Amino acid sequence: MKKSLIKKYAELIVKVGANVQKGQDVLVYADVDQEELVALIVNECYRAKARLVRVEWNSDKVGKITSKKASIAALSTVEEFTKAKLQYRVDKNPAMIYITSEDPDAMKGVNQAKLAKVRMATYPIIKPYRDKMEGKYQWVIAGAPSKAWAKKVFPELSPKKAVEKLYEAILFTSRVDDNAIQNWKEHNERFLKHCEVLNSLHLKELRYSSKNGTNFKVGLIDNANFLGGGETTLGSNIYFNPNIPTEECFTSPMRGQAEGIVYSTKPLSYNGELIEDFSIRFENGKAVEVKARKGEELLKQMISMDEGACYLGECALVPFSSPINKSGILFYNTLYDENAVCHLALGTGFPNVIKDYEKYTLEEIRAMGVNESMIHVDFMIGSEDLNIVGITKEGKEVQIFKDGEWAL
Repeated sequence: MKKSLIKKYAELIVKVGANVQKGQDVLVYADVDQEELVALIVNECYRAKARLVRVEWNSDKVGKITSKKASIAALSTVEEFTKAKLQYRVDKNPAMIYITSEDPDAMKGVNQAKLAKVRMATYPIIKPYRDKMEGKYQWVIAGAPSKAWAKKVFPELSPKKAVEKLYEAILFTSRVDDNAIQNWKEHNERFLKHCEVLNSLHLKELRYSSKNGTNFKVGLIDNANFLGGGETTLGSNIYFNPNIPTEECFTSPMRGQAEGIVYSTKPLSYNGELIEDFSIRFENGKAVEVKARKGEELLKQMISMDEGACYLGECALVPFSSPINKSGILFYNTLYDENAVCHLALGTGFPNVIKDYEKYTLEEIRAMGVNESMIHVDFMIGSEDLNIVGITKEGKEVQIFKDGEWAL
């Protein structure tokens, strides 16, 4: 792998992803095997005149041991120093960079019910801090290959070759070459055009159908927009790209308005385990029945995490011919697989889809129909024959997707 391209990638993450500002603090979260990339990222942050860059390291192996050995009570305790870190984020508004490289099977064998109880215990304590930060800071998540992840994707290759192959795929899907920053400028401009067209239609409903059995409709919020590409922070008006890569135009649907059944078209990695070949049936907006060839109990647990976990928080439109899907690679990582094809998400919705959302409180936005939950889990439903029809406020039908591709 050319080090010059990895440097370009680090530059893209800092300048286009997080868009680190002069004098700003930066937090970087990464696994312990990503020292080389993280060092390049930290260097780029200081080149962007960051005040201070802090790195917090994670280990799949250590995390698994801790999850198995520590008690629920211990894991559920939010220590005062953790609260202080969260308050620091509220006060300092640092840019946050997340590097994902985890093993898709990292938590295999861990008691998932135990993890769920821990999350349910800690979420109410952490939530107030997150609410105060909503929309005010830049963040980005990007990938880097670990040996375990690479071997999952390319089991036939040696660990070294698998890592190289996965890095090539990551850089390709992230549009990284010598003109990476310009590539993303053009990419964001295309998103803007798609979203302008979608928002001009004033849609009230989307209807999905596919030969695999998907037959589903979902209501949309009257004053919600479709978004895509970059976002702008509240107050400081800093433009940033939260996902590298990204191929989706998305919105948050109306809570309580979803009917029918959808079938997954790619595996879902959740809590370090895979859920495969599954379906979800909705009534009155709520997931009332789930089936899966693998991971069905985990899927049932996921939709019962809290009151909002069984409702939808996102509808995302991605053409079947996206660069990620055309690569022919199943990444076993939601950041990549969700940007391969159309997807939905269970759990919390996005306040910033509401027009002029800065004028409203979070409570007012939730009352408009944007779902709230401790989870936000994307699952892929796109296929080469997926059709999506939009229904306008006037009752007119508009073909949005035909055979997996944009019809607009």
